[in-house]
Amino acid sequence: MIHLNLPELLGRIAIGFIVLFVLTRIMGRKEISQMTFFNFVSAIAVGSITANLVVNQNLSIRNGVIALVGWTAFTLLMGFMDMKSKKARKVLTGDPIMVIKEGKIVESALAKCRLDLDSLKAMLRRNNVFSLNEVDYATFETNGKLSVMKKDEKQGLTKKDMNILSSSNKYPVGTEVISDGKVVSQNLTKLNLDQQWLDQQLQQAGIDDVSKVFYAEVEPDGSLFIDDKENQLH
Repeated sequence: MIHLNLPELLGRIAIGFIVLFVLTRIMGRKEISQMTFFNFVSAIAVGSITANLVVNQNLSIRNGVIALVGWTAFTLLMGFMDMKSKKARKVLTGDPIMVIKEGKIVESALAKCRLDLDSLKAMLRRNNVFSLNEVDYATFETNGKLSVMKKDEKQGLTKKDMNILSSSNKYPVGTEVISDGKVVSQNLTKLNLDQQWLDQQLQQAGIDDVSKVFYAEVEPDGSLFIDDKENQLH
């Protein structure tokens, strides 16, 4: 096994760092801030080439630098095509996918994005949304982030605007009680509610079987938000 001597290794590290830094600056901030499919592949490839340049003695410094420059040129070319051609952009980055439409979860879209309910709710919380009942539309962007449009009555309102005191809410946040047709019994217990109460709420909404409900949560005011399984994207 051939080992690099220390001066050569340090030289390769310095060259690898400098070249990678310069080329990353050339590729631009989008490569870092917006991790689309192509950006992800590009980042992996550039990192792999740089690693080989630093530690692989069988790869000459010249060839390593040429490989990095060549890949960067290819990345810039794809970026140019992404800006100039809608068809190319669709191939390289894909399309945004609407996962909530008119306040209802689009189950087929979740499956297409390989998102589960827990992941969707976590992404909503990162957008300062703690109840699905607040959402009118939500779109899963090509960079893996979620864009959320709240319902009109939920936008920019404060407790002062609505003349609501903190004590008017029974619970601090919305709490999941049905997930994909199954009752989350432990959450009902935490809210001091039971199956009978849940069945009554479902019957009032015209639902006779919990398996027909994709998602339901108890709102802070004590009401039940229900999203049935029949909502599909048309």
